[in-house]
Amino acid sequence: MILIHVSQGAALVWSAEEARQLRERHGLCGTPVGGLARQPRQNGRLGLPLRLLPEEARLAAESGSGVLVRGRAGAEARAEEEEREHRERAQRSHQEQRRLALQEKRSSLQGLAERIRQGRANKRKRISGETGELGPEAGEDDRSAPLKELEELERSFTFPPESCLVQIHTACLGPRNLEVLDWRSASEDWPHPGDPRHALRYSVFKDLRAQGYHLTSAGKFGGDFLVYPGDPMRYHAHYIAICVPYKTDLPLQDTVTAGRLGSNVKKTVLLCSVTEAERIVYTSLRWSGIQ
Repeated sequence: MILIHVSQGAALVWSAEEARQLRERHGLCGTPVGGLARQPRQNGRLGLPLRLLPEEARLAAESGSGVLVRGRAGAEARAEEEEREHRERAQRSHQEQRRLALQEKRSSLQGLAERIRQGRANKRKRISGETGELGPEAGEDDRSAPLKELEELERSFTFPPESCLVQIHTACLGPRNLEVLDWRSASEDWPHPGDPRHALRYSVFKDLRAQGYHLTSAGKFGGDFLVYPGDPMRYHAHYIAICVPYKTDLPLQDTVTAGRLGSNVKKTVLLCSVTEAERIVYTSLRWSGIQ
């Protein structure tokens, strides 16, 4: 059972394995919204959690493949404890990585010091061979210099926390204090039941999904859903679905705007409605321009 965490209307999946199952087995793609640990200031590539559309979360819950959950009362205290444990783990990891980095640096300096001593010995032999005189012997300073450098390394070596390797967990490490929500009942964290707009969108979403299409949000195209013939990672969207209440007047200006927008992005606009008999009606728009 896939856990879908809901909070103030948002549905999130935190497990990488569950996000994969949603996509591969159930055709629910969602949108990654989490920042990457090593690149927190970019938004070109995002990671966990995976945010689902309300319709995706409802379909998963209705089909029995997922369950809506939220934190129980007192979850704030548990969150503070988890944050403290996370800081302790990060500190231990930093100390261990600093120790290993210092050990590697020390080994490198020791190897370099040996090369320097060998080079000086070769130089003395070369001088003695050219002049017939014994070259200068290694002094105490030459032998103690590498030891001084190693002692100084212990004091001056720095390993900032930003240089640490970060382990990104794809599952909860500890016990979770969760309660199951009924997707049929409205609540503060799941306010969608009873909303006519959500009911219309869900009917359209469910029907298109039953026909084998994959759907994602079409907010940037002025619609409700982008409709793909397969996985969005392999196909371009063919349609922009706009959900319109049945027998509702649609301004001509909005119709023309939608048609021209679809033509500009090489997609067909679908006006989707649900009749009184709960049958889905689709009307396609394609802008042909003035001949």
